[in-house]
Amino acid sequence: MRPERDAELENEVYENESFRGEDLSGLRTTRCTFRACDFTLAQLNGSEHLGSDFANSIFESGNLFGARFADCRLVGASFAGATLTGLAADGGDWSYVLLRGQDLTGFDLRRLRLHEADLSEADLTDADLRGADLTRARLQNTTLAGADLRETVVDGVDLSAARVAQARLDLAGAVQLARSLGAVVE
Repeated sequence: MRPERDAELENEVYENESFRGEDLSGLRTTRCTFRACDFTLAQLNGSEHLGSDFANSIFESGNLFGARFADCRLVGASFAGATLTGLAADGGDWSYVLLRGQDLTGFDLRRLRLHEADLSEADLTDADLRGADLTRARLQNTTLAGADLRETVVDGVDLSAARVAQARLDLAGAVQLARSLGAVVE
């Protein structure tokens, strides 16, 4: 079955398919696979995805307003220029994802795996990243003002490249920040 507006899909598999510019508003997927699919300019607002796999898919300039991804795999997905207002990410693996320059102000990104994600130039002001895994994520000129980074894994992250004023850190995060600023922590 081809995805369409307000459709409910379960255990469907799509590979290298184009949904470019399609209206998929209200789409609901459960354990579906969309591997390397093109959602450029697609309307996915109000869609809901449970345990689905969107690895290496492209959402460039798409509308994901109010979309929800629960325990989904978005490894290598690109969201360049996409509308993400109100998007909910409930756990899952978002490693290598491209979120460069995105406004993620106030987003709840708890428990997300964001290994080597590109968050450069993104605004994560007041975002909740508790328990997230940012191992080797790129945070060049990322704004983390007021973000909650307690219990966040920041191994290999250069926090000195980000703006961290008023960010909430636990001891491990504070040590990583001090090290990235050149301090010797003993």
